[in-house]
Amino acid sequence: MWQLVFIAMMVSKLLLFDFSASEDWSAWEIENDAVMGGNSSSKLERSAEGNAIFKGTVSLENNGGFASLQYHFSTKTIKGYKKALILLKGDGKAYQFRMKSSLKDKASYIYTFQTTGDWETVEVPLNEMEPVFRGEKLDLPNFSADTIQEIRFLIANKKAEDFRLEIKKIELDRNQ
Repeated sequence: MWQLVFIAMMVSKLLLFDFSASEDWSAWEIENDAVMGGNSSSKLERSAEGNAIFKGTVSLENNGGFASLQYHFSTKTIKGYKKALILLKGDGKAYQFRMKSSLKDKASYIYTFQTTGDWETVEVPLNEMEPVFRGEKLDLPNFSADTIQEIRFLIANKKAEDFRLEIKKIELDRNQ
């Protein structure tokens, strides 16, 4: 038994989702500002290579201003993992990567990253993810949970704009 525990501790990466290796994307959902009366629109498409393409238009009409793509799953234990690694190709715009320890939590923990327009691996230090609720930073410690149930990509740059984010894989890494 102790050998299995040791082997599990030595595994440095935890795959959260690999779009190009999965045919079933049914757990991924679009959630835009329409839930609050906004007019932003987005969709999820599959590229010829099998990657996810999250694209659409952010509108500021009716107090709108965001589009998001979320994935809910059974509780995953992430104790000991230090960062998320996201293989993606953006459009030069800023995006947020978000996590929730539990779907019951109000706060999301967010990390904003700038895309380059090229394929890149975005590294998200989990301990730098800040608690936010409805766009407002909360007076709580940064992310330190041992479990997660949601990851999300969100664009909300306070301007009307088209966007396109291609995502291949999301995983967690124990290494610094």
